[in-house]
Amino acid sequence: MAILDDLLRVAKPLGEAVHIGDGPVVTVRELETLPAAIEDVLRTAVFGAQPDKGLAQWLIRACALDAGIIPASIHDLYIARGRGDTPDDFTVPAMNLRALPYTAARAVFRAAMDMSAKAIIFEIARSEMGYTDQRPAEYAANILAAALAEGYRGPVFIQGDHFQVSASRYAKGPHTELQAIRDLALEALHAGFFNIDIDTSTLVDLSRPTIPEQQEINYRLCAELSAFIREHEPEGVTVSLGGEIGEVGGQNSTEPELRAFMEGFNQSLQELRPDAPGLSKISIQTGTSHGGVVLPDGSIARVSVDFDTLKTLSRVAKEYGMGGAVQHGASTLPPEAFTKFAEANALEVHLATGFQNILYDHLPEDLKQEMYAYLEEHHADERKDDQTDEQFYYKARKRALGPFKRRLWDLPEDTIAAIADAWETQFRLLFDRLNVGGTATLVDRFVSPRPIRPDLRKYLGELAGEEDVRDLAD
Repeated sequence: MAILDDLLRVAKPLGEAVHIGDGPVVTVRELETLPAAIEDVLRTAVFGAQPDKGLAQWLIRACALDAGIIPASIHDLYIARGRGDTPDDFTVPAMNLRALPYTAARAVFRAAMDMSAKAIIFEIARSEMGYTDQRPAEYAANILAAALAEGYRGPVFIQGDHFQVSASRYAKGPHTELQAIRDLALEALHAGFFNIDIDTSTLVDLSRPTIPEQQEINYRLCAELSAFIREHEPEGVTVSLGGEIGEVGGQNSTEPELRAFMEGFNQSLQELRPDAPGLSKISIQTGTSHGGVVLPDGSIARVSVDFDTLKTLSRVAKEYGMGGAVQHGASTLPPEAFTKFAEANALEVHLATGFQNILYDHLPEDLKQEMYAYLEEHHADERKDDQTDEQFYYKARKRALGPFKRRLWDLPEDTIAAIADAWETQFRLLFDRLNVGGTATLVDRFVSPRPIRPDLRKYLGELAGEEDVRDLAD
C-alpha cells in the first residue's frame, strides 16, 4: 500500500490523464493531455531520489506501454535482411543521445514520423552511462517520454552500445570485469533495452600466430555473454545481439577476421546454449575514429571510411545469417558521405559526437567556459603534452555532460528550442541520406513487439555507483 501511495504521489502531475489501480496497473485515459504533463514526471525520473526516481521511470514506461509504445528488439528485421527478404539499400542509424536526451529524442520522433522511418535505434554505451550520469532506466524513460510527447506509436528500439570489457580491468580480475558486464546486461534488460552490442574486441590478442587464435578470446567471451543474455531475456523476446571484431580507429577489419570470429562464436554458443539464436550483426573497423580527428585549431580533419571493406564484410556477414556489418564512429563525417553507407549495404551506423557538437555550438558562452574550466580542474590528466586547448576541450568535453546535466536541462527555453531545431535538421538529413524514410512498412512487417510489463521491484533497487569508464569506447 505504501508503494501505491508513493506512486500516486509521483503521478500527481498527470492528473486525470492516467489512472493507477491495484497491481499497480496503469491506464492512460487522456492521451491528448499527457504530453504536457509527462515532463514533470520525467524530471523526477532524472533528478529525483529513490524511491521517487524509480517510480517515475516505471510510470513513464507503463504509460508508454498502455499507449502502444513498446520497447522492442530489431532482431527479426535484421535476420530477415540477412535472408534477403528486405532491401539492403538502407542503413539503420543508431543514435547516442548523450545530452538533453528527451529534447533530442523528441526531435528524432518528429523527423521519423514525418518520414515514416521506424528503423531507427536509440542507444547509450557503457562509457556514456558513466560520464553522462545516465543509467539504463533513466535513458529509457527519456526516450519513452519523448515518444509520448510526440504521439509516436509502435516499437521503440533502445540499445546498449559497446557493453565493452575493459582490457586493463580484465587483466587484473577477469571474473569481476565479466560480472560487471553481466550485471549491466541485466539492468539494461529490466529497463527495456532489447538490443545489446557486446564488445569483447578489446581482448583480441594480435601477438598470437594465427587469426583464429587472435580472435579466440574475443569470440569465446562474446559467446559466453550472449548465452547469459539469452538465458535472461524476457519470454517472447529475442534480443538483438551484436559482436565486434575490431577496435574503432585501428586497422581495417578483414574477411579472415570476420570468418574466424563467426565460426568460433557459433561453435562456442552452440556448446553453451544449443539452438540459441546467434548474432544479428557484427561491428567492424573501416577507418574512422570516435569523434573524428581534431586538428590543432580545433577543426575536424576529414577522415575516410573504406566503403569497399564495409560492403564486402556486410556480404560475408549475411553468409552467417546476420543482417550485415555495423560502422562505428561516423557522425562527424561530411554530409555527402552518409549516402555511401546505404550504397555499401551497411546494416547500421553509430552516431554520437556530431550531435554533441551541435549542443556545444549553441551553448551560452559563459556556461561553455564553466564546463571547460571544470575539465581543466578535473580531467587535466587526460591532456597530452602536444595538445592545444582546442584539441583538449574537444576530446574531453563529453566528460562535462554529467556534472552539468541539471544546468543543461535548465537552459532558457529559446536556447533549448534552437538546439532542438538544429538537431531535427540533422536527423532529417541523416535519415534521408541513410535511406530509412519509409522503413515503417518493413518494421511493421517483420517486427512484432511483445509488450513486457516492467517489474516495479527492479526500479526500486539501489542505484548503481560510478565506475571509471575512461578506457572504454563510446
